[in-house]
Amino acid sequence: MVATLRVVLDQLVAPTDPVLAEASRDLTRALIAGAPAGCEVEGIAPAGGEGDPEVPGLAGLRRTALARRELAAALQLGVGTGIGGGMIHSPTLLAPLVKHDRVHDNDQTVVTVWDLRPWESPADLPRAAVAWHKAMLKRAVKHADAVVVPTHSMAERLADIARVGDRVRVIAGASPLGFAVPTDEVGRRRELGLPEGFVLLAGGAVASDALGTGFEAIAVSGVELPVVVIDVEEGHEPAVADVAAAAGLPERQLHLRGALEAADRAAVFGAALAFLAPSRRSAFPWRVVDALTIGVPVIAAASDVHTEVIFDGGELVEATDAAALVAGLSAALSAALSSTAAADRLAVLSGDRGRAFSWREAADKVWQLHAEL
Repeated sequence: MVATLRVVLDQLVAPTDPVLAEASRDLTRALIAGAPAGCEVEGIAPAGGEGDPEVPGLAGLRRTALARRELAAALQLGVGTGIGGGMIHSPTLLAPLVKHDRVHDNDQTVVTVWDLRPWESPADLPRAAVAWHKAMLKRAVKHADAVVVPTHSMAERLADIARVGDRVRVIAGASPLGFAVPTDEVGRRRELGLPEGFVLLAGGAVASDALGTGFEAIAVSGVELPVVVIDVEEGHEPAVADVAAAAGLPERQLHLRGALEAADRAAVFGAALAFLAPSRRSAFPWRVVDALTIGVPVIAAASDVHTEVIFDGGELVEATDAAALVAGLSAALSAALSSTAAADRLAVLSGDRGRAFSWREAADKVWQLHAEL
């Protein structure tokens, strides 16, 4: 008898978040590659979208009768969607969180929470998105067999937000499979219109991304290198430029780019002299992990998440207030770029830590979780 793990792949056919789409794809590929004997992986996807997800090895793909927007609304209300039972794993909160019988019917539903912004920084998100996430977590409290989070610190924080008890499991994410600086990195950066050798950040103009803190730290440090920011949401470039100007960073230093495909992003990291991570919110720091995977020196604001993820792979700056954080990040950045030896030391530490994150290991833990359930 074959055991089928059914993975929700809504982000691959109707993406709303490029980061979650990438994570869903790579986790599913790793689940297929690491499937135990007698097990297979099937996809669940909403109707419509951008065609079938490109995930070789799927045993099948079951389409719902509803398109993604309608499906998300129906799941929020607990309305029947025709998804059915079995072993269901969702890389997000989008899943059929309804009453089911795990003991007699072997039905089980596992969901994932990567970011606690809807609860900690709701002003960063549209009201509808905040309402949806909060409603789905409430449904998860009632009906999920397990809730996956990427760090132990987020597990502790989630326990303060919702009564999930002992159903929380920690399974970290990773950079895309095969994430490495491409051989045509120079050409890719040229196509993106980027210089060689810069300080790299990621995020947007929302307060929890703390780009203003990062910009101010660079301005105070006196480092005159170009500053590149990736993952800037389309149309938000003027707002980020305003944040930089307010922090005292000259416009001539600033280069803003949006979400990039993995190969282009790896090419960008390949020319970064340092990655600066000023945000302290409770969310998996995808771009920090990218920097560690490539071996880019990392300077980050100390937080529970950064302390756990970066560990000894970079410089963590402790601070009791905003001014102290700016000063600390500035000093750490200056020290990291003060000599080739200093930069090389941090690069080695970064690369060593980067090997701790693997989708194959995450997939093994997912299979183990469902076996335990």
